[in-house]
Amino acid sequence: MSGQSLTDRITAAQHSVTGSAVSKTVCKATTHEVMGPKKKHLDYLIQCTNEMNVNIPQLADSLFERTTNSSWVVVFKSLITTHHLMVYGNERFIQYLASRNTLFNLSNFLDKSGLQGYDMSTFIRRYSRYLNEKAVSYRQVAFDFTKVKRGADGVMRTMSTEKLLKTVPIIQNQMDALLDFNVNSNELTNGVINAAFMLLFKDAIRLFAAYNEGIINLLEKYFDMKKNQCKEGLDIYKKFLTRMTRISEFLKVAEQVGIDRGDIPDLSQAPSSLLDALEQHLASLEGKKIKDSTAASRATTLSNAVSSLASTGLSLTKVDEREKQAALEEEQARLKALKEQRLKELAKKPHTSLTTAASPVSTAAGSIMTTPAIDIFSTPSSSNSTSKLPNDLLDLQPTFHPSVHPIAAAPPVGSTWGGFTPSPVAQPQPSAGLNVDFESVFGNKSSNVVLDSGGFDELGGLLKPTVASQNQSLPVAKVPPNKLVSDDLDSSLANLVGNLGIGNGTTKNDVNWTQPGEKKLTGGSNWQPKIAPTTAWSAPTLIQFM
Repeated sequence: MSGQSLTDRITAAQHSVTGSAVSKTVCKATTHEVMGPKKKHLDYLIQCTNEMNVNIPQLADSLFERTTNSSWVVVFKSLITTHHLMVYGNERFIQYLASRNTLFNLSNFLDKSGLQGYDMSTFIRRYSRYLNEKAVSYRQVAFDFTKVKRGADGVMRTMSTEKLLKTVPIIQNQMDALLDFNVNSNELTNGVINAAFMLLFKDAIRLFAAYNEGIINLLEKYFDMKKNQCKEGLDIYKKFLTRMTRISEFLKVAEQVGIDRGDIPDLSQAPSSLLDALEQHLASLEGKKIKDSTAASRATTLSNAVSSLASTGLSLTKVDEREKQAALEEEQARLKALKEQRLKELAKKPHTSLTTAASPVSTAAGSIMTTPAIDIFSTPSSSNSTSKLPNDLLDLQPTFHPSVHPIAAAPPVGSTWGGFTPSPVAQPQPSAGLNVDFESVFGNKSSNVVLDSGGFDELGGLLKPTVASQNQSLPVAKVPPNKLVSDDLDSSLANLVGNLGIGNGTTKNDVNWTQPGEKKLTGGSNWQPKIAPTTAWSAPTLIQFM
């Protein structure tokens, strides 16, 4: 079975329709392809765990839903994706898993579709058990053993005796679940189980490093413990020796499948004389007869054991740091590749020398011309204060200074479509029957500005206004001396109507602007109201019958 199945494509399309990008990515990371989850999908899900607006329970539920599939490939990849998020994702994810009442219920999982399904089902059951134990451990101690601070001032080295005796067994249970995966090199036959084994290998190194530091702290405090505590400590140390043997076998399998020898730590066991010294100390506390041993000999044995375990911890730390360095170099290489790709994309684009300060931009004849932007809310400025018009509409154009020019003297205007200059066309003269003098009405006569009706081109567009020079003599309209101009709006409107000469030059000044009285609905001077006819009701006549 290879490639995405039709079911995978349909499921991804359904999530695309519903708009759930997280569920769609989970589906793509857990397809039926016999290979590990793709890195781009895992990176996206890791980023989702770091986003505060992403619903972590929904993400976890999507992964749990994929584990209900009947295909071992889908279930195995779902477990791998979950493990990857527990290790490299935000801590909120593992916190949610630890708070759940139920986790993976795959203790009876079995894929009967083929021989490979039978074999892989066994490892799926073991793998799910380890992930459950990892979440339970976090629930018990509120931190992940694979991420704790290590060293002389680490968490396990500075832990108190009572807490140490309760914490180390939790590490032992998680280590047992990991080592129970129990895979051989000849069983790592596909990309799915190989991806799971790599995650388990990294967890094993980090988990054993915390386990090792806990044992060092236990040995340093052993000879100062009480009898019950010494009994528990001795039992913990014996189990540690057993698990050290098992972890050595696990690392041998990792070496056989091609993991670099430099990534595998060297494990140094404590001398066997340390176990004898611990047993003799417990027997002395119980009152049993033991061989006489001086404090100096016990201190020497303990020192040798601690130094041996410390060298093991140092080797584990170097492996972890080497892995972090490799991950950092990989990230830097990817960023460098992205930067080079971006520079190539920018080099392909043409360079334009446009300034953002000059707007709008107009193009004509293939050249780019920039004009300063006009502020329509600015106050108009002019050198001659008498040429300012009181019209608010004209105030919106700060560069508008009307002046009169003959049609022949009008400058040629460039066409909007590039380079075409139309010849001046004579405009029709205004009719003699309409004589309007707006400036005399509004009483704001300009001494050097006169409007010309010929300032329009042949298409009806407004030509660019120009300002007349100071030496140019212009005809000036005169205000009649007997005309009273008022600034009052009603009076101005009355004068405007009076100056509108309509017809053969006659003017009408008998306009009555008084408000008419109430109109009466009548029928004229001889109208008389109609009176409805009256009806006389007489008493009924009684008819007598003989």
